[in-house]
Amino acid sequence: MKKLVFPLLPVILTLVTYPVINIPFMTPVMAQEQVLRTLTVTGKGTVRIPTSLTDVSLGVEIQGKTAAEVQQNVAQRTSSLVDFLRSRQVERLETTGIRLQPNYQYDNNQRRLVGYLGTNIVSFRVKTEEVGSLLDDAVKAGATRIDRVSFSATETAISEAQKEALKLATSDAQAQAEAVLSTLNFQSQEIISISINGANEPQPLVRQTPENFRTASAVADSTPVIGGEQTIEAMVTLQMRY
Repeated sequence: MKKLVFPLLPVILTLVTYPVINIPFMTPVMAQEQVLRTLTVTGKGTVRIPTSLTDVSLGVEIQGKTAAEVQQNVAQRTSSLVDFLRSRQVERLETTGIRLQPNYQYDNNQRRLVGYLGTNIVSFRVKTEEVGSLLDDAVKAGATRIDRVSFSATETAISEAQKEALKLATSDAQAQAEAVLSTLNFQSQEIISISINGANEPQPLVRQTPENFRTASAVADSTPVIGGEQTIEAMVTLQMRY
């Protein structure tokens, strides 16, 4: 019987490798150090400055039987008033209102036309120290009503006050941060961001004139006019790392 012989075949081994992912172990202390600790504070600065300018609104008010009569009288008086104001070199002189309307009288729920009412209002700016005598002279020149006066500081004074308010707001924010951090035994490391909320444009101090001051007969021989102070505020927000 013949013996079968099988040839020897080579054995091939394939080694399969997989990527190794290293996951570092992070302790709670290390995780805490990764967090950026910040403090945000907002400071406020306030500056008060005296006013030195006065904005005035005044004009002419006439009643009459006919519209043409009223309009003519208003025009004549207003022309004299404007000439006077220009002679005093007031600033920002402009017409702010012209009106002509019927004047009715009501009796027993019935309306009756009794004439017409005309007005012409102008506004202007003058130094506060001059406004008292100017109002008196304006009435003599034709004004029959004084509607409003308002006070403000000069643009230069306001600009300087706004800068000062920003400085005070910044110092206030820093003081707040130091008070909080020192209490918690922390120290400020660096300022990350600064936000300026702005130094506001102050509104003029408005003084409405009383009713007994609106007609020429009610104006005193010398009208005292006292300005006041304008308040300018600013806010600054700081974010700092500690």
